[in-house]
Amino acid sequence: MDDALSSLLHGVRPQGALFDQSAFVPPWSLRFEERTPLALLTMFTGTAWVIPDGAEPVRLSPCDVAIVTGPEPYTVADSPGTAPLAVIDGDECRGPDGRPYTDTTGMCGPALGNGIPSGIADGTGNGIADGTGNGIASGAGVANGNGDGYGGGACAFPEGPFGPGPADTAGTTVLLKGVYQVEGSVSDRVLTALPRVALVPSVPEGCPPLAMIAQELARDIPGRQVILDRLLDLLLVTSLREWFALPGSDAPAWYRAHGDPQVGRALKLMHGDPARPWTVASLAAAVGASRARFAHRFTELVGQSPMAYLTEWRICRAADLLARTDATVDAVSRQVGYSNAYALSVAFKRTRGVRPSEHRALARAGR
Repeated sequence: MDDALSSLLHGVRPQGALFDQSAFVPPWSLRFEERTPLALLTMFTGTAWVIPDGAEPVRLSPCDVAIVTGPEPYTVADSPGTAPLAVIDGDECRGPDGRPYTDTTGMCGPALGNGIPSGIADGTGNGIADGTGNGIASGAGVANGNGDGYGGGACAFPEGPFGPGPADTAGTTVLLKGVYQVEGSVSDRVLTALPRVALVPSVPEGCPPLAMIAQELARDIPGRQVILDRLLDLLLVTSLREWFALPGSDAPAWYRAHGDPQVGRALKLMHGDPARPWTVASLAAAVGASRARFAHRFTELVGQSPMAYLTEWRICRAADLLARTDATVDAVSRQVGYSNAYALSVAFKRTRGVRPSEHRALARAGR
């Protein structure tokens, strides 16, 4: 585990049914109040607007990926001016007035035989719930594989994983959404570097994880759930990497520094073996630089000295080990480079304001 982005997967996991697929014809608008710390949104067909509370709307075109951070509510709609027609809160769907949703528009109507609300795909890839009202389109397919025939465009998956789309889906908007639970200080380092909505635009060469997800959703064979779990992890990490690489994305300094031959190597060494008694001199020797030149270059790129960064990383790792394992404070201290529990406690209290045992109690009380 040699970088924070890789470590992110240890603290982020898909939640619930993995994917919701919803098909709508305008006007439509869904408000999400699930309070999850992270969600991914993409359009298989058509366009939409992601409208976070207190922030500017973001347009979502076919095969764009939007990473939505923070537990605050947000709305996805055909237009920024369309008022929410339904409110989603976990498994609960209600009208804007707060009452259980009983309208027949199909936005989130009566449950189907498998207990999934109409308007949400059953995950078999065989179709979209056929809703009888104005809010949702009927049909047996999602994307037609060639990008034709849908209002606002469509993702073009060469093998047409969903099969041909029916003629009456013209103008349909198909939204795919996955939500995650996030735990851990390492994961927080990544997510706090993101804006409320991080948009990753589609590219001509396509998005292989998204195409694989589409193909897997079209199947109903053993093992599909495990594969979708892994693919959703893959889509998140590839989307994060693509967003950090975008011009003007304001990627965190530690991420950009990974591209430097010497500083990037030093970061991997610290991430991969925080228990080793690193010094500026030993890190400089390991990457083939003089001590002075390495210290200057590291501080210039990362924004803090090598030892300050190492301390921060060690405390992040310790915080996660304390929250997720039953290891003693002394055992944790040795895993992250401190000689004993007292040394870790002093550093932990100085940076976090609480002792390791208090952090563990607070983390477990919040589960």
